[in-house]
Amino acid sequence: MDGTWQRGEVWVDGERIARVTTTSGEDRSGASRLDVGPAYVLPGIVDAHVHSLSHGHEGIAAATRSAAAGGVTTIVEMPFDATGPINDVGRLRAKQELANDEAHVDVALLGTIEPRGGWRRAAELAQAGVCGFKVSLFDTDPFRFPRIDDRDLINVMAAVGDTGRTLCAHVENNEVVKALLAEEADATDVQAHTRSRPPVAETLGVLTAMEIAATTGAALHLCHLSLPRSVDLALWYRGQGADLTFETCPHYLTFTSADLETRRGRLKINPPLREGADREGLWARIAAGDVPVISSDHAPWPAALKDQRRIFDNHSGAPGVETIAAVTLGQALARGLDVFTRALEALTVAPARRYGLERRKGSLEVGKDADIAVFTPDPDVAIDETRLHSNAGWSPYDGLRPGGRITHTLARGELVWSTTAGVTAAAGRGTVL
Repeated sequence: MDGTWQRGEVWVDGERIARVTTTSGEDRSGASRLDVGPAYVLPGIVDAHVHSLSHGHEGIAAATRSAAAGGVTTIVEMPFDATGPINDVGRLRAKQELANDEAHVDVALLGTIEPRGGWRRAAELAQAGVCGFKVSLFDTDPFRFPRIDDRDLINVMAAVGDTGRTLCAHVENNEVVKALLAEEADATDVQAHTRSRPPVAETLGVLTAMEIAATTGAALHLCHLSLPRSVDLALWYRGQGADLTFETCPHYLTFTSADLETRRGRLKINPPLREGADREGLWARIAAGDVPVISSDHAPWPAALKDQRRIFDNHSGAPGVETIAAVTLGQALARGLDVFTRALEALTVAPARRYGLERRKGSLEVGKDADIAVFTPDPDVAIDETRLHSNAGWSPYDGLRPGGRITHTLARGELVWSTTAGVTAAAGRGTVL
């Protein structure tokens, strides 16, 4: 190992990290010791993009149970719930109570903005405890996940900027995608999904959101970018001084559009999977330190909603909160220790910083929450969807050998997962941040 990675110990007192040492043999009288051998002791993962309640089949209990088993000690929960978007204080309060009752790990909640004037509620939602806001430039669902048009987006960004919170955005150009969806007649062809959302639909959405953010001075986070070109455009705006971060996801780092032919609706994701060159381009930008956040975009639809013959009859998205660490870090480590370190930063300290959680989360520093994930390299271990903890019951990564696994998770000092004991955290031990 280089100077960044050393053998050592993390000392925990109650819920917090008491000290981090690179020596051994200290007096441990009165202390219990967990020796994880030649494994990587990491900060707990902060998954910046989780949908627990888009469908009633999952819920916060199952999603956070799955998170604990995957080394994720904090989730940033999306606001587009099946029962209604979190766009007023009443719905936010109800969700806060639900999360406090059900969560196995800690939860930060995003709010959203209702089209045509909902931006006026931004301040009260921020005061009530949202860590940020999310909107969509694409009309996914007029009730649950509506579009904010360009004129409205100017007001939204100005209002969110005044709260000091971050606005994250689903960035696909509505006009391009809607027109191409109408043109795709052969919906049994899985690549109709790919064709309906070409690269230009993403880059136009990226440019629109970034230009409005640069104009208003708002803090902007771009969700689930699938293209190296999108990253390059975002880097240009960052160079111009825009308060801008963005994320990509493990599915864009693992699969390509060709995998739709065999996995069909289970890999129907928005934006869609891209070409092999795009996947490698994203890895190159991670290696260069140019991708600030990697998130799962956990969307745990039941298999019945992903196995339809017509590609457009399938819901978009896939479960991933339990596999984000193993899939990302295993592949990163195979590309080199520097890539592993950059990927780890994008899974931990960077998302914590973006959502104002860095005082407690994201790194192994004295005084922070004792959130710890242990990653053990193992080239032979394969992901088995039948052993995962989401209620989805399936995984796009089933059978994949990512190169390692999470063997232990500690959340605020409590061992909540190990490969020997399973999930040991009780529902309700997690808190709303």
